[in-house]
Amino acid sequence: MYSKQVMDHFTNPRNMGEIPDADGVGEVGNPVCGDIMRITLRIEGDRIVDAKFKTFGCAAAIASSSMVTELIKGKTLDEAWSVTNRAVAEALEGLPPQKLHCSVLAEEGIHKAIDDYRTRHGMPPMGDGSQHAP
Repeated sequence: MYSKQVMDHFTNPRNMGEIPDADGVGEVGNPVCGDIMRITLRIEGDRIVDAKFKTFGCAAAIASSSMVTELIKGKTLDEAWSVTNRAVAEALEGLPPQKLHCSVLAEEGIHKAIDDYRTRHGMPPMGDGSQHAP
């Protein structure tokens, strides 16, 4: 059902935890399945130097959280914003159709965290505010 990559990121998640005094925090959830994802970022200049996650959810949600933090570390805010749910799913070597929403949550969590950082620093958010609330 799940790829080796999904199982690896589920059983050996990268970047699990929370950054104290994070520069940006994004929390999203899916009311249908109950997954909740919290992503915290450390940003220096315009670059994400650290990213961590806490996720309550299924194997696909945990793997998506782990993978997205790996994909954005070291990237500029614009580069991280461009990481799509499709990129997360592809990096995980695919997700079952009924679990694709987990990669969407990962993308939305990054968007929320980046917008939180921008708002804290007097910049307009990059998003349109349509992300899911937890």
